[in-house]
Amino acid sequence: MTAGPTNDLPPVHEAWLPREHSLHRPRHGKRQLTALVSALVFFATPALMWIFGMRADQLENHRLASFPGVTDGWGLFTGLDDWATDALPFRGGAVNATDWISETFFGEPAPFDQGGGGGPTGPLPGSPTEDQPQQDQTDPTEGETDGSGQAGFRDVVNGTDGWMYYGRDTQSKCRPIQPLQQTVAGLRKLRQAVEASGREFVLVLVPDKTTMVPEHLPDTYPGKDCAQPVTPELWQQSIGIAGAVDMRPRLAAVADEYNKPVYYPQDTHWTSEGAIEMLRTVSDEIRPGTTRSWQVQRKDTASVQADLPPLIGKKGQNQVVNYRLRPDGRYDRVRKNTTDLLNPRHFTSKQLKGMISQPTAVLGDSFLVGASGYLPAAFSDVTVQYYRGAENRPDDVIKTITDSEVVVLEVVERNVAAGAVAVIDQGFVDKLGPALAKHPIR
Repeated sequence: MTAGPTNDLPPVHEAWLPREHSLHRPRHGKRQLTALVSALVFFATPALMWIFGMRADQLENHRLASFPGVTDGWGLFTGLDDWATDALPFRGGAVNATDWISETFFGEPAPFDQGGGGGPTGPLPGSPTEDQPQQDQTDPTEGETDGSGQAGFRDVVNGTDGWMYYGRDTQSKCRPIQPLQQTVAGLRKLRQAVEASGREFVLVLVPDKTTMVPEHLPDTYPGKDCAQPVTPELWQQSIGIAGAVDMRPRLAAVADEYNKPVYYPQDTHWTSEGAIEMLRTVSDEIRPGTTRSWQVQRKDTASVQADLPPLIGKKGQNQVVNYRLRPDGRYDRVRKNTTDLLNPRHFTSKQLKGMISQPTAVLGDSFLVGASGYLPAAFSDVTVQYYRGAENRPDDVIKTITDSEVVVLEVVERNVAAGAVAVIDQGFVDKLGPALAKHPIR
């Protein structure tokens, strides 16, 4: 009897079979060795350079990735890529060289921020004073639109004369989370809930830098055509329906007074002059004539990191002018700025002429940071907090509002455009109303 066919594999390695054989598989030894050596060089180079004293610079707007540990599980391997990229000491020079080549031969900056994915990152949370240490550079109140890296949009729009603009100013108007009418209606409902309890409500709408200083914008940039028609509609509805305070003419007047824009060239936030003008406006809204006794005097200047250059792998500085603010014309009540506003911060001081005495809650976004040091000079009893806290700690925000007699909400234009204002969420407002009704102001 003859043996039938079997399923046994050939007795030789598949690479040694004839090319015509169905199981033939060629060796890739040279390619595999090249890949292995390349990977070893990529991951070992940062470690070797670190041993010899070379250190990487922080370029992007986030902390440098740390070396993954064995307790991270598979993260030990998936995290190596981020660590190796961030830890390359010569990466800053490579970025600068790439940008120089792009500018020299193509007439435009290298698009480091185009496309891509990942979680959205925002700019620095305001500008600290010269006494305040630089903290985590991820803005906890920005980046609440439908994601960074949308096709065609840029994190940073490069303008003329070295000016930079935050790309989300445009993106938020072109791709909002919800319709503008719904956002404005939410702001109105929030006002009604607060005022129904006998409390005073002041809504301050802060213009985007693209709105206040458009003269340095390029002729064309991503989203220009779809964003421009939204701007006048946004301001008309916010003022007419939600009762927002229009800061545009006030900031324009301050710019004329100081003969300079109230926004930094390479930062998305306003200057100290803009922050002080907001507090002046709010104080006079609450009690007209309050600020007549104010004396504002220049103190000193400081250089701090600008928030837009790191988004495209560069560095830049803001020249911050710090001021003394004497509400009664005599005593300076300015304190240090703070970025720690996810938790409520309560400030009290002796009541002076020119100060609001009612307990006041000030909710805001990153523009509030530049004003935080000046708040104690305008209010003798004030609690400050990011309104984003309403997302994951609503009870804290409700307590902040309930403990106050005056509620001030500061919102930057792009967050209104995007619909990214956590305190107008219907669930939050439904919970806030009954809580305020239990503690009315008579």
